[in-house]
Amino acid sequence: MTDNQESPDAEDTAPSGSATLPPLRPPCERLQCHKSSVCSRSYFVVVMVFFHVYIINVIALLFYVHYNSGQEDANRSRDAPSSNQQRLEPGPPPSKPEFLRDVSLTRIEGIRVGHVQRVSLVPGKVHEMRTLSMKPLLFEIPDFLSEDECRVVMQLAQLKGLMESQLMVQDGQEELAKELNLSPEEIFNLLDINQDGQLQLHEILTHSRVRDGIWLTPENLREIYDGLKADKDGNGLLSLEEFRVLSNDAFQRFLMQQGVKRSQLVRNSRHTWLYQGKGAHRVLQDIKARVTRLTRLPPTLVDLSEPLQVVRYEEGGHYHAHHDSGPVYPETACTHTRIAANTSTPFETSCRYITVLFYLNSVEGGGETAFPVADNRTYDEVSLIQNNVDLLDTRRNCNKSNLRVKPTKGTAVFWYNYLSDGRGWVGEQDEYALHGGCMVTHGTKWVANKWINIDPDYQRQARYQQLVAQQPEEEDDEGVIVNPDTQSSDIHQDL
Repeated sequence: MTDNQESPDAEDTAPSGSATLPPLRPPCERLQCHKSSVCSRSYFVVVMVFFHVYIINVIALLFYVHYNSGQEDANRSRDAPSSNQQRLEPGPPPSKPEFLRDVSLTRIEGIRVGHVQRVSLVPGKVHEMRTLSMKPLLFEIPDFLSEDECRVVMQLAQLKGLMESQLMVQDGQEELAKELNLSPEEIFNLLDINQDGQLQLHEILTHSRVRDGIWLTPENLREIYDGLKADKDGNGLLSLEEFRVLSNDAFQRFLMQQGVKRSQLVRNSRHTWLYQGKGAHRVLQDIKARVTRLTRLPPTLVDLSEPLQVVRYEEGGHYHAHHDSGPVYPETACTHTRIAANTSTPFETSCRYITVLFYLNSVEGGGETAFPVADNRTYDEVSLIQNNVDLLDTRRNCNKSNLRVKPTKGTAVFWYNYLSDGRGWVGEQDEYALHGGCMVTHGTKWVANKWINIDPDYQRQARYQQLVAQQPEEEDDEGVIVNPDTQSSDIHQDL
């Protein structure tokens, strides 16, 4: 019987008098109304079951691998403990001496300009440390010193007595010149930075400032050229023959005849040194301990560094841009380790790894600390003097510096004068740490400097620390007690 024949029979069987029912749908059509949802739920359940089984298998596999690896490492350790220890725990660089093997120079990360870190320097107080620049790595800490501490430091400096920060002719220049015994040709070649056979104004200026401690402007130098008839063609450039006129005593005699004003000195201020070791004033010892916590350096390195320098700038006082430390070459000795250097080199520099500068009062006008090339993309010494604009001149061009820090009582700023060598020690000089004190236009400026001295030479620093540790307080040949803190003011150069 076919489907067409079944349909009439079904209709005949309906009871009489009842409502006509709609025709029944085939079974397949009734299932379709829930087919998609049922299939979706079934598919989801199946997928989740397989997913959980997969995750369980992966976890079990990881445990298996971890267990077996641990067993194999333990077996290898028992079989060859010495070789395995050397592979997993490498020692310090071979050049690092035993005495400094556990010493590492921690450097604080700047993160980015404007980043603020919270540091704990005194019990019950948290200081905020803000990154001012990345080149050099420079930080600012407000309220590092209290008002009472600032007052005590200034009073102690006045009781000690302040001296002129710079004389016209620096001590030892005559002896150094004789010891070097350089000819005019050799000096000319050293000054000729771009090796073009002629000396530009800025090349002569750099030499005169280092040699005589006098800050000459390009205008001053042209006056000297005219007075000595050195620049015969008047082009502002000196040939070797013209330079010979300046390389003798005529240059110095001309300056003496003209007279030198305090405003023409590289630095115009007065200063003194305050001992911070045992027996020193409690405030001075507290400051040193706080600096140790701030820099996170070993206390022995801070203890063997320079005493606290206190500086006063009167109205008109300034300090032209400079580096606190110089580059250290094989023929250069660090001043603080010279007693252990065993070298006869005439070149010395104050190896100041970190400078911490404290503002002891708020200055009424001027007196900012300027960083002319902070965060520059490049550093070019030649470009510091261009078109008669001298970025090193803090009397006239402080407003052209990339960064200026306003003196505020109790605030401290600190920066690294050297880069890291990548092994936890001192690297090359950071040229971007060039800085100076802008001219005080109104009032008086009081600051204090705490330098941390570290020799980039591992061996030399180690010998120095061993020497001091073995003879902390011994009498010299004349019966005078020798103490590393008290002799620091004579050992270290005031750059």
